[in-house]
Amino acid sequence: MNPIFDWAFAWEILPALGSALVITVQATVLGMLLAVVLGLVLAMLRRAPMRWVSAPVAVLIEFVRSTPLLVQMYFLFYVLPQSGARMSPLATGILALGVHYAAYCAEVYRAGIESVPRGQLEAATALNMSPWRTAVGVVLPQAIPPVVPALGNYLVAMFKDTPLLSAITVVELLQQSKIIGSATFRYTEPLTLVGLLFLLLSLIAAWGVRRLEAWLKKFGGSR
Repeated sequence: MNPIFDWAFAWEILPALGSALVITVQATVLGMLLAVVLGLVLAMLRRAPMRWVSAPVAVLIEFVRSTPLLVQMYFLFYVLPQSGARMSPLATGILALGVHYAAYCAEVYRAGIESVPRGQLEAATALNMSPWRTAVGVVLPQAIPPVVPALGNYLVAMFKDTPLLSAITVVELLQQSKIIGSATFRYTEPLTLVGLLFLLLSLIAAWGVRRLEAWLKKFGGSR
């Protein structure tokens, strides 16, 4: 009688899952870097005093947030190449993850920026500081630290959304487990290992975010 969970088989498939895990982590890290940078740019543009700038950005953010990530991946992978812009499946997936979560990060940034006391802006104006110096030296150092936990939640959420990359032929962690299962007709071990790996890395990411939040508070991030 075969055991429900075969440890020998689990160790045998672990290297293959590890290779796929590298792709999953790569997509998550690069996608999140794109999301936090692009999200900040979108948040600043949405708060621009010129309506011809802020209005289109607001429409773009709401459009991205209101459409499924999978649809956006399909569009970038199947439709965008028809215009001549061709990327690898992994690069397309990273772009889709980054743009999708940038829209959410933009709203988080906007909430942090709007929570900065108005007196800070008035003081910067009284000191004749330029808008750029006011944003970089006064607003952002106070606005970003409080929203780090929310950004950390999106990091974990993005990590758990990486299985969608299999829809555009990226062999990430879950897809690799399905390939192993279809080849060996054993799904218990690969799927169990995938669940444990997702859990472990999610906990590590959450711990890292808490450490970053504590570091920002230690060095004057809180107000």
